[in-house]
Amino acid sequence: MTVVAAFLYRNGVRVRPVAIDERVDCADDASEFVWIGVCDPTEEEMRTLQRTWHLHPLAVEDAIKANQLPKVDQFGDDLFVVARTARVEGESIAYGETAVFVGRNHIITVRHGSARAHVTLRQELEQVPQRLALGVDYVLHAILDFIVDGYLPIIEGIEAEALGMEQRMIDHFLAREEITRIFALRRQLIAFQRMLGPMHEVATKFVKVEMPCIDADARPYFSDVRDHVRRVETMVSDLREILASVFESSNLLEQQRTGDITRQLAAWAAILAVPTAIAGIYGMNFDYMPELRTHYGYFVVLGVIVLLCSLLHWRFRKLGWL
Repeated sequence: MTVVAAFLYRNGVRVRPVAIDERVDCADDASEFVWIGVCDPTEEEMRTLQRTWHLHPLAVEDAIKANQLPKVDQFGDDLFVVARTARVEGESIAYGETAVFVGRNHIITVRHGSARAHVTLRQELEQVPQRLALGVDYVLHAILDFIVDGYLPIIEGIEAEALGMEQRMIDHFLAREEITRIFALRRQLIAFQRMLGPMHEVATKFVKVEMPCIDADARPYFSDVRDHVRRVETMVSDLREILASVFESSNLLEQQRTGDITRQLAAWAAILAVPTAIAGIYGMNFDYMPELRTHYGYFVVLGVIVLLCSLLHWRFRKLGWL
């Protein structure tokens, strides 16, 4: 396990480090609490945290398995919150999990597969002691807001890629690789949307449901988190429509271009059919044929061919086939 940070805070100021097996008896005041952050812990280390802070066994099991959808559970006077993190790996979206144990005077974050540590977040909160002194509910809000804010760059990156495909689709046919990429992005967005739904429910619960450790004054902050989730949900829905539109429009344009080429080929075939037919008739080698012995018959036939081909060419151009 990597203990990212473990400190006792009092009135918004860091007091001293805390060991994970050290039980700290904080004052009955929201401004004094312990904030422990761990990453990829072993089962034994989670059991140590369980014994030290009297964590609920079911919550500990969920934190060890790290395969939960976003949720919030209440165990007596404590809360157990699960949030899903997301990051870009190569050309796909990878997911992690952050489990948060919230008590009256402690908050423990357990991260699995998350590339974004909370070190920067902790430093930002420590620079505003008056906010950190408000208690664990404000720290919980900051953690959830930090996680949700990490969604936006992912969606913005996919949006830029989708708009680039849209422009290339207008200029020329999409390649097979680009069509495959569209379907891959749509699958990833569907999975992302399935995760956003429970995240929205978690934020909504903190806004509308009375819970232990969550002060009524902190609810507007969780409402802001809910708004951020809703914004990302809207962007994901719009992106799915854009990708579907790009694919459908690409097919329509391809059909249109194929139709244009077919009409052009048909027009030229009709034009070439005139000299082919005349040449075929005079190539049948009959002795008695009109104009066969005429002195200027050859030039008359060529003139007729040129005239008919010119009329057909003019007509097809007028129709927009050429």
